[in-house]
Amino acid sequence: MKVLVLNGSPAGKNSITLQTVHFISKFYEHTAFNILHVGQQIRKFEKDFAPAAEALLEADLILFCYPVYTFLVPAQLHRFIELIREHGIDLAGKYATQLTTSKHFYDMTAHRFIEENCDDLGMKYIRGLSADMEDLLTKKGQKDALDFFRYVCWNMKHGFCKPKSGQPENSRTENAKIAIVADLPETDEGFRLRRLIDQFVSKNDASCDIVNIAEFPFKGGCLGCFHCAADGTCVYKDGFDTFLRDRIQGADAIVYAYSIRDHSMGSRFKLYDDRQFCNGHRTVTMGKPVAYLVDGELSDEENLRTLMEARAQVGGNYLAGIATDREDPDGEVDSLVQKLIYVVRRHYEQPKNFYGVGGLKIFRDLIFEMQGLM
Repeated sequence: MKVLVLNGSPAGKNSITLQTVHFISKFYEHTAFNILHVGQQIRKFEKDFAPAAEALLEADLILFCYPVYTFLVPAQLHRFIELIREHGIDLAGKYATQLTTSKHFYDMTAHRFIEENCDDLGMKYIRGLSADMEDLLTKKGQKDALDFFRYVCWNMKHGFCKPKSGQPENSRTENAKIAIVADLPETDEGFRLRRLIDQFVSKNDASCDIVNIAEFPFKGGCLGCFHCAADGTCVYKDGFDTFLRDRIQGADAIVYAYSIRDHSMGSRFKLYDDRQFCNGHRTVTMGKPVAYLVDGELSDEENLRTLMEARAQVGGNYLAGIATDREDPDGEVDSLVQKLIYVVRRHYEQPKNFYGVGGLKIFRDLIFEMQGLM
């Protein structure tokens, strides 16, 4: 495989971010890593883009490698992307991903910038790695880097990308348990969502437990009374706290299934979310992968998409994917099932981005201020 590394750092070969690529390359001796120092040599490529064009067209995988500068990529890498467009380089169908280093301050906006440009160019984008600047000095950071590239290779092998899908992998989940938390009312919405869930269940051999929260006898919404703070038991005697731990939190992965209502998951799902306060801020699902099955035009709901990503990040949950019932439900469910199987079997995790790091720090400070209650 030929990997073209677009090193967007003005530091060139001395880039901290680039050292992670060098580290990965030591474990992939049969993979050719061609590095273009586009950040340091941008003036050179403005004068003569032919060498870059040739390298781009020869590559099997294009890896955008850069430090996050003020919410986005460095200006030099931004300019290189403009040059790709100006010279009309056809990258349609090529795989792309990214590797960044930062202190996780708005790294997600930088990643989305690259992802959106890859989409514009018709490329097959695979979710990238956002590492802390010092991660490579730790065993966990080194493992994260290798797990990331292994995941990229696996996606390429099986034709997966975000959001499109290819052929499913013939793998088994080895007795994995997946809890599908769904709001399934007896309506047309519920019927469409049920059909999407049935597709998901039929495409994998894991043990899928469908938990229909529309049938749970909630006594009411969270009262914010802090009764659960000490021992995790809710003031309501409807059994939800036990139900949550025994039926849902014990699974290897959680899939949330809902129909979009009023720009959200609907009031019943919000009731379910609020009542999870009975965890008493215990990180009982940290590291557990999650996924979503959505009935509705999710592409029109930017705030809801942000909520879903931020929720996973703050909770320390790898977001394996989202499948909707709109454009290509069969293909999207296929891809989602296989990615979820992958992360469950390999316990795959990625470092948190700004949502996860920043959200937890703000929440930590809030809890400290309220320590008399918490």
